[in-house]
Amino acid sequence: MQNINIQDFKFSLPIEIRWNDLDPLSHVNNVYYFEYFQIGRGHYMPTASKQWDWTKNMFVIAHIECDYYKELKLTAVQPTIKLRTSSLGSKSFEIEYLITSLGKDGNEIVHAKGKSTQVLIDTTIGKSIEIPDWLRTDLTTYEPALQ
Repeated sequence: MQNINIQDFKFSLPIEIRWNDLDPLSHVNNVYYFEYFQIGRGHYMPTASKQWDWTKNMFVIAHIECDYYKELKLTAVQPTIKLRTSSLGSKSFEIEYLITSLGKDGNEIVHAKGKSTQVLIDTTIGKSIEIPDWLRTDLTTYEPALQ
């Protein structure tokens, strides 16, 4: 596992692991990690940018990936999705994800790390657009490491 600094992730959200998320091996099936990422993004964007409005702003996922480190089970203690914006381009930005839980020793266990590239779009014309100044400002304010 690559060196991961959990403290770099300011935003976190509890995950509710559902019975149907499990596969025959009794751990969370790999496809559900991407669903957890999506749930996290839904809450992260209006938290990181108070001006973000899902009815007016939209992006598409241009790339998404996930590295799995340790199985996640229904019995995991405090499963959590953590997010951060890790880079900003002219029309796209990158979000990194961690799926964690608490170990018996109280330390966080990293189950998976992911990354996605979002491209802002104008839904009325179906084309990519520049990241507006207000969003760039909001994200760099919320994520000081971007500055």
